[in-house]
Amino acid sequence: MIPSPLGEGPVEAVLPAGVLAVLPSLKCFVVEEVRTARRFLSAAGLKGHIQELEFHTLNEHTQPQEVEALSGLFDGGRNVGLISEAGLPAVADPGAALVALCHRHGIKVVPLTGPSSLMLALMASGLNGQSFAFAGYIPAKTDERKAAIRRLEKRSLSENQTQILIETPYRNDSLLADLVSTLDPRTRLCVALNITCPDEFIQTRTAAQWKKQLPVLGKRPCVFIFLA
Repeated sequence: MIPSPLGEGPVEAVLPAGVLAVLPSLKCFVVEEVRTARRFLSAAGLKGHIQELEFHTLNEHTQPQEVEALSGLFDGGRNVGLISEAGLPAVADPGAALVALCHRHGIKVVPLTGPSSLMLALMASGLNGQSFAFAGYIPAKTDERKAAIRRLEKRSLSENQTQILIETPYRNDSLLADLVSTLDPRTRLCVALNITCPDEFIQTRTAAQWKKQLPVLGKRPCVFIFLA
């Protein structure tokens, strides 16, 4: 399980040398998007050898029978690398289906160290790191989304539990607007944008403080964290 960078910048700045040392030994990869994986592997030291590699796609459109067929990649004890679009594979990522397949078939799973936008954002938020929940993607429709925010805030308040959300980048700004208009003005909200990248932005403020001046997030990867 091979972590990949969360955005632009030197690969060696976010991935341990031990991870980069493993890559040349692999010839077969299961990836979320082939073009992104090729670009990452080239930057990670395999430039000039990409054409020698074998790629298989596993994304949200992959059918269960297609996932099962990937078991043949491991025939003969061959090592296979799993790469997500960004960050850790199988965390909020369709690669989890391949990991489950490996466990069913008794294939050894080896997670390698790398950046997690969720954990890095939580670390930098100043919110409760003892009890937290990853709610993932909440509904996109405004009314349903606001209802989900209220439910999560109620849980946060009753359990002193930090809530972590992500969103498709083009909906970042609408989610932020709904968060600040729905959350209690005293609820602390962290916005963590483009973590580990040159334009990284991480700020924790109350909903009331955010409401006074909303930043424009744009279509950049963002994590939203709040604690009532």
